[in-house]
This record gives sequence, C-alpha cells and structure tokens, in this order.
Amino acid sequence: MNAKNILFLLAAPIVLLSCGYEKSSTTGWNYNDPSNGGFQKVPFEEQETGPNLVLIEGGSFTMGRVEQDFMYDWNNVPRRVTVSSYYMDQTEISNLNWGEYLYWVKRVYGVDYPELYKKALPDTLVWREKLSYNEPYVDYYLRHPAYRDYPVVGINWLQATDYCSWRTDRVNEYILIREGILDHYVDQIGEDNFNTDAYLANQYNSGKRIEGLPNLNPNSSGYRNVKMEDGILLPKYRLPTEAEWEFAAFGLIGNSVGERVVERRLYPWNGHAVRNPDEAYIGMMLANFKRGRGDNMGVAGNLNDNADITAPVFSYWPNDYGLYNMAGNVSEWVMDVYRPLSMEDVQDFRPFRGNVYQTKEKDNEGLLLDKYDIPMYDIDGLIAYLEEFAMEAEKTMNEQESELVATLQEQAGRAKELLLDDQKYEANVIIVEESIEEIKGADEMAKIAPVLLKDYSTYISARPGELSYRQTKVEENIDRRNYKRSDNINYLDGDYKSQLDDLHWDSYEAEDDRTESSHMYVYPGEGPSNDYSSLINDHARVYKGASWNDRAYYMVPGTRRFLDERQSSAMIGFRCAMDRVGSPVGLGAAR
Repeated sequence: MNAKNILFLLAAPIVLLSCGYEKSSTTGWNYNDPSNGGFQKVPFEEQETGPNLVLIEGGSFTMGRVEQDFMYDWNNVPRRVTVSSYYMDQTEISNLNWGEYLYWVKRVYGVDYPELYKKALPDTLVWREKLSYNEPYVDYYLRHPAYRDYPVVGINWLQATDYCSWRTDRVNEYILIREGILDHYVDQIGEDNFNTDAYLANQYNSGKRIEGLPNLNPNSSGYRNVKMEDGILLPKYRLPTEAEWEFAAFGLIGNSVGERVVERRLYPWNGHAVRNPDEAYIGMMLANFKRGRGDNMGVAGNLNDNADITAPVFSYWPNDYGLYNMAGNVSEWVMDVYRPLSMEDVQDFRPFRGNVYQTKEKDNEGLLLDKYDIPMYDIDGLIAYLEEFAMEAEKTMNEQESELVATLQEQAGRAKELLLDDQKYEANVIIVEESIEEIKGADEMAKIAPVLLKDYSTYISARPGELSYRQTKVEENIDRRNYKRSDNINYLDGDYKSQLDDLHWDSYEAEDDRTESSHMYVYPGEGPSNDYSSLINDHARVYKGASWNDRAYYMVPGTRRFLDERQSSAMIGFRCAMDRVGSPVGLGAAR
C-alpha cells in the first residue's frame, strides 16, 4: 500500500463525513472521527516481508543431539521445545552486503568519528595460519569482486549485532521513502542520520517529503510522524536465537504428514548421506565442508564440492524453507550466551539465554533524553582492556608508550567515577574528547597509538543518532513476579553466589556465607584478578553449524560451539532474523 492510499484512507473520514464511520464493537464510538477525539484504526493486512527474508513457520520440534556425542561435550541434551514463526535471511550475509554497510558508515561518520568505521571493519587477519600460505585471502577476500557473493567472515558477534541494527534503520528508511513520507536524504552526517527509534520518538526530522500522516486528534497539529500502530515500519533485524537457527536448519516443514514427522533428519535434508541421491545430480555434495584430512575440495577434474574455502551464498540446494547453506560454508553466530546445560534450564517456549532487559532513558519529567551526538563507549570494558594491555606490553613499551597508557588509564578511571554517579554522557565525553584525542596526538615514539585507536573502536557501544538506553533497575520491578533483575544471563546457573545482584567484587568467602557474592563465570577485569576463571563466561556466544573447514559431524544442526563475542574466525559468518507479528502462518490465517 503506497503513501497516497494511506493518506487517502486516513484522511477520508475528515472529508467524506457523509460516508459514515466504522464503529467500536465495545463502546459504539466512531473510529477515525475527529469529533469523537480522533482515535484511529488504520488499514492493515499483514507484515511485509523484508528484503532477503523468508517466513519460517514455527512449531514444536526436538532440539538437541541427533548424532552420537563423540566429542563428549554433553551440551545438547535432546528436549522438545516450541519456536514461534519468524523470518530468516535466505542466505548468509555476503562481502557485498558488508561492503554496502562499510560505505554507509564511512560516508556518515568518517569525517567526525573515523573510529566507527574502524569498528565495522572485519578482521582480515583471521585467514593467517602459522604454517599455511593464506595471504591472498588476507588481501583480496573482503574487497575483490571475485569474492563479493561469498559470505563475510572475520566478523565478531558484536559487529554482527551492529549490522542488524544498521539494517533495521536502512530498511525502514527505505520504506518511508517508498511510501512518499521521506525524501532521499543523502546528506546524513554524524548524529543526523535516520534511526528508527529516534524517528518514532520524534527526534529525526530531516529529509521529510511531507509533513507526515494526517493527525485526527483535534487537540494536536494536523500531521504526525508514522507510528508503530500504523503497521508501516518493520520489526528489528537481529540474530536468530539458537533454537530458531536449529529449527530453521532442519526444515521439518517439508518432512511431516499432519502432525507426524515421518523421518527425523540428521542433516537439513532426508537421509544420512552428504551426497545428492537424485538421479540428475547423483553423487554431488549437498554442502561445503571438509570431507577428510587434507581434503577440502576433492581431486582436480572432479572437485567434490567445488569450493576450497567458502562458496557463494546461493550455492548448493536450499532446504525446505528455502534457506541456503544451513549445513556448511560458514558457521553462524546466534544470539544466545553459551552454557553447557542451557537445555536443562531454558523455557520450552521460545528458549533463549541472554536476556538483559533495557529501557529508554528519561529525564525527571519523564521525557526521553536527546539522542546521542557522540559515540558511546563500554567504559568497564575499556578499563579491563587497558589493564590487560599494560600487563602484556609492560616489557616492550618505551617511555612514551608507557606514559600514554598511564594517561589513558587515568582518564578511564575518571570516566568510571562519573558513570557510577549516573553521568553517562559526561563520562563518554572524557573518552571521546580526551582519550581519543590523546591517542591521535601521541608522541611519534609511541608506536602503539594506531593499535590503541583500533582497539578502542571495538568498545563503542552506541553510535551518534541512537537513543539512550539503560538496564532496568530492581526498584522499578518491585511488583513484578516474572523478573526482578535486568541481567538474566546467569539465571539458574546452579551457583547461589552467581545469582546475587552484586555491584562490586569482594574476596571469596566461605560457601555458607550468603552476605558476599561473586560470579560463577568471570571475564577479565571483572573479578579480584584479571585472569579467566573459565572460557565460559557471560561474553561467550553460541555459533551453530559447520564451516568449509569442518567435518560432517558439525553439519548436524544440534551441535553447539562457542566463542568470545569479541573474537572472530575465518570460519564464522552470520545471517539475520526478524520477528513475525500476527498470524504464524501468513496471509492473516488463524488455525
């Protein structure tokens, strides 16, 4: 439905009063009638399908191990769960997709905040191996047009999440342009860029083609911005949950009769073989994986999967949902925080571990704070990083470098004090206007300055133009029964102390002392020492599926692995998902 139709349908009750109004079935009052106060009921059929997305009709399935657990991880115990319907990318995100993202970030932020562009850059050095010649991939894989349809790699979990947020804004901006509400505004610079949340909060007014949609409220101006209630804007792009990814990979929608799954799949296709059984394609590999030791692609003249590393994202046969490469090519990030026994803890409806509930920040009058005009940083993460950097580089730094690191630590400490005093913006001003400028203006003998500048960029938590969010507080949830704490990553971890809502660290006390607390899973800089207590921590994220360098075992969708959210690999990519609102089967059906 285009803008003219929308404007006509919304404005028609004002002009054609004689035509009558639809009435409320509960009060009898007219909808869309300014004389009744102007409550609007807008025309809506169903959610629009976003670019590259396909609808994944949800349902019940047995999540977890379907192959023998010869790795003895015991981290995917079978359990029956239900996932709601959702959308998922037909393919992995490609180098071309990521190049579009990089171009936008550089165009909008490159002049004032080039560190945002640095944060978005994939780590091309993930291709290097100590005893392998992979420099061609370091130099060419990301940018050469020969690889533009190949999946992007070297992306950590945080970068993938940033991409999802950026894509949400670009798709919704395009929809508003398509509907004639916004113009193509190519002069977006710094905080003056389209952000969905900022637009809904009336904090983005650039590039308007028209004043807005007719406002039928007689006590307000004649026009208003699009609201979520209009059904025009799409929900947010995000990473799929582990359950969603696994459900989509199996594609059981094509393997059931009524409510009966006729064959429990090992891979995203029927049977226990990895070659195509169809007569026309018999013997051809169904996915891109490592067949055996030293065999990444087969014998010349008869390459078994026609790919030495990754393959183009539309390669091989899609599964029954129409999804490509759900077994092979690259492993894929999902939203979940890793725990070995999550299967025993999570709910059986939409299972997920990783909830950290947030709310938009408001002033004393309850009004939303202005959107950011500078980058915001993870100051706790920066402090931990600087401590680790100083410790690791202590013996190799010269005098100028040691002074630079010491200055940065002092500035980060001041920022932390302001942060504890609920002065988040002021704390970040210190980082942006003092620390970043200190690095850029460092003595020429401080050779570590470029490294620090690049590493600082990885701790940017919000971009200019985004609204301010914070974690919910316990006192805000006094009357709630479903949750109290904002951060529920550690919920039901099994350790009493890890479940307490502590704000500081104390030395470990006796097991029966319930007055002190610590976390079960420690990350560097969070505990009394800066050492890891476990590779499994609140920053360990799950990734699913096999890559071009994995054996067939990992093509089984139930297998699970994890990696720190700041680390990346030449074997890990991602694809986006989106919530489905309304009917789970599409076209407004309700069965």
